[in-house]
Amino acid sequence: QVQLVESGGGLVQAGDSLRLSCTSSEVDLSNYIIGWFRRAPGNERERLAAINWRGHRTSYADSIKGRFTISRDNANNTVYLQMNNLEPEDTAIYYCGASRVTISSDKYDFYGQGTQVTVSS
Repeated sequence: QVQLVESGGGLVQAGDSLRLSCTSSEVDLSNYIIGWFRRAPGNERERLAAINWRGHRTSYADSIKGRFTISRDNANNTVYLQMNNLEPEDTAIYYCGASRVTISSDKYDFYGQGTQVTVSS
């Protein structure tokens, strides 16, 4: 099974920033649209952002627009999610997924296991 690996999560205070990374030792991520998602306890999975193959098209959920930025470094086979001005409501498991469709699609081929982000007030 193809693995995506997320890193960069942790425990921070409200107003702090984190940068999450998504990478793979098995696939060339430049062949995929990459999306970032989160799931908080008791909530549905939420797609936060997506970026196309070359990184010149992105999409964002309204809930994080203006605070989070998705980017990619294909030379290092990594996609990032920069999260600024974090709020306690951002506490969740964050994970990335890979798609071959479009940045607005919900059809993803595989996902990583996730990284925990906890924001204290």
